[in-house]
Amino acid sequence: MILLVVGATGTLGRQVARRALDEGYQIRCLVRNLKKAAFLKEWGAELVRGDLCEPESLPPALEGVTAVIDVATARPTDSLSVKEVDWDGKVALIQAAKAAGVERYIFFSILDAQKYPQVPLMEIKRCTELFLAESGLNYTILKPCGFMQGLIGQYAIPILENQAVWITGETSPVAFMDTQDVAKFAVRAVSVPEAENKAFPIVGTRAWSADEIIRLCERLCGQQAKVTRLPLAILRGVRNVTRFFQWGWNVADRLAFAEVVANGKPLTAEMDEVYQVFGLDSQETTTLEAYLQDYYSRIMKKLKELDYEKGKLKKQNKQNKRKVPF
Repeated sequence: MILLVVGATGTLGRQVARRALDEGYQIRCLVRNLKKAAFLKEWGAELVRGDLCEPESLPPALEGVTAVIDVATARPTDSLSVKEVDWDGKVALIQAAKAAGVERYIFFSILDAQKYPQVPLMEIKRCTELFLAESGLNYTILKPCGFMQGLIGQYAIPILENQAVWITGETSPVAFMDTQDVAKFAVRAVSVPEAENKAFPIVGTRAWSADEIIRLCERLCGQQAKVTRLPLAILRGVRNVTRFFQWGWNVADRLAFAEVVANGKPLTAEMDEVYQVFGLDSQETTTLEAYLQDYYSRIMKKLKELDYEKGKLKKQNKQNKRKVPF
């Protein structure tokens, strides 16, 4: 069985590839830049040069593939737009997978995408879900709502370094999940018959508001956060300005997410049935407390080691100066 992972160099994609390799699957990764994906080859994956926006590059990558795990999405810094990658590219990939006789297609959407037609990526995800369901492929749609990894740069590091933490005035609680746990569901979906032609929420143990995350980080690192609350109207203004420039289209589309995370409605879902279908144990899912505790424990240990080495070097320099004859 060959699994094609699309988007394998991303935060979630690399965890999906790692998990699949650990479970003994033969993995092929569709990548735009072979050099940036070299770590995947070192892990044992096969790399194939291709691009969702170059449909002619897809059939060779799909040759002999049993299942596709599609984790790709446009990044804010990409030269390609969200529409080009997440709609045009995905339509081309789904059509190519169907033509190649792929047995299962695992697609990552976003929780509650159907509720936000005004948010470009959410609407595109909803439309892609419908297109996939009508394609004739056997599919599984997974719907996460946020990854714990993103909280490190947004909260953990700024609070530790006494920098400003920017949040909107009112924030929606989000059930963040560790990408390693999300990857378990993605890989399991390939072989679970009960997951065929269905969509599932994939969310963490509970929803956390921005203020709750900030208080947790403060407690774990012993620093008080400098919180700056940004009115939603300002974000809307910035989005409107960036829409005027082609280089800002992806940024503007991402800023539209402010409408989702600032409406006060929790982004979460019931997961008991999902764990049962996929045969996974909810008790093994990483909690946000455990994830941030592990991060701060490792970073604090590293900082202490650096301080020790710095002190040791300073002491050695002083001793060397005393030995220098005048």
